[in-house]
Amino acid sequence: MAPLLALRLLPVEEAPPDTREGQQALVRRARAGDATAFRALFERHAPTVWRFLKDSFRDEAAADEATQETFVRAHTRLMALRDEDRLGSWLLGIARRVFLETRRVRGIRVDLASEDTEGLLEAELPSPTPEDLLLDHETEVLLAEALGHLREERRSALLLRIDHGLPYEEIASVMGWTIPKVKNEIHRARLQLREHLAPHLGGGRS
Repeated sequence: MAPLLALRLLPVEEAPPDTREGQQALVRRARAGDATAFRALFERHAPTVWRFLKDSFRDEAAADEATQETFVRAHTRLMALRDEDRLGSWLLGIARRVFLETRRVRGIRVDLASEDTEGLLEAELPSPTPEDLLLDHETEVLLAEALGHLREERRSALLLRIDHGLPYEEIASVMGWTIPKVKNEIHRARLQLREHLAPHLGGGRS
């Protein structure tokens, strides 16, 4: 497969509408060897993949490299995609494997927090919710710091839910978890995030 730079230089061709049917058509064409169709898939999904990897690595250069590797692998494995409607979560699953492999090779330490603190379930939790904070640019730095205190797997599951909007079933596929575990980890991630943000939002414990 051509590198991402080469994909950007391919001739521009009008792609099918950005709908379920349009994506299915692009996947079928890409499977048949249509490089322009694969370029259209890349253009549609690369920003989401890159954002997920940036949040995972907390490093834009590493996210750039991992995004390229993700689409290299996706191109070679496209025939293995059984459900064209789940292309986005399938790509995020590849991206997560690339992240984990890169972390092992580089010896990157990303788990900054230990397991759950007792008493979080009984805590008085302030508003706004983590979802609201993601939309508030003034709290981006504060939120990034709070996310950094979640262990990596829990942070990834939370971001897949509230930033990328994946349903629990698809998060389970990306993470290799059961659906009950996905729900539990996301619930605990929300609690830990709010606990960390409480002092900054006027909701800290006395």
